[in-house]
Amino acid sequence: MTSLGLPTGIHACLFDLDGVLTRTATVHAAAWKEMFDAFLRERDGPGFRPFDAVADYDEYVDGMPRADGVRSFLASRGIELPEGAPDDPPERDTVHGLGTRKNAIVLRKIKELGVEAYEGSVRYVHAVRAAGLRRAVVSSSANCRDVLVAAGIEDLFEVRIDGVVAAERKLPGKPHPDTFLAAAEELGVKPAQAAVFEDALAGMEAGRAGAFGFVVGVDRVGQAEALRAHGASVVVKDLDELLGGSA
Repeated sequence: MTSLGLPTGIHACLFDLDGVLTRTATVHAAAWKEMFDAFLRERDGPGFRPFDAVADYDEYVDGMPRADGVRSFLASRGIELPEGAPDDPPERDTVHGLGTRKNAIVLRKIKELGVEAYEGSVRYVHAVRAAGLRRAVVSSSANCRDVLVAAGIEDLFEVRIDGVVAAERKLPGKPHPDTFLAAAEELGVKPAQAAVFEDALAGMEAGRAGAFGFVVGVDRVGQAEALRAHGASVVVKDLDELLGGSA
């Protein structure tokens, strides 16, 4: 292991955003809950079964593109909705309409609460840059750039593959590896020369499916064993645990 806690031969680091670099995963979980609970309450009445911001979030929506998350959770409840169109307004009960509704809630919460980067992750990315490794952010969020700017860390990364880029290039989201593969290609490295940093189970699966050289699972919510089961090479609670080759 190198002083970065990575195998020799790793030349690039591909970082997820929410939950790895920034504390926005909890904001997303709260937004999904607010949106789905309102939808389910209107559909099923006062006795509705609410969205679980831990179990349902981890299992059905975490790390996925917004529309995929909507489809995944609705399918878990046996609910079918029309697909609609990406520009559906938030009041429309379609897959895309619910996604738009959730995004509006996220943007409101980010505006109200701001965005905070994990200090340990920022230290680690600085160390990665100082060591001369290439760096990319890979996120399903269409708000990725705004979050990076708000957190003051946009300049740390050379490449950004986010929800906007994925839509433009028609790249399937996690658990498919395509967005990570696109980042590696832009950085000029092979998958085996790149390390993936993820906190979502879908991200672990993407790292494994893409045959990347190393997959770091970041355990913010006590799911270390699940991260390992889904493909993590190593699990840490924060990225700066890797410094000094202690992984």
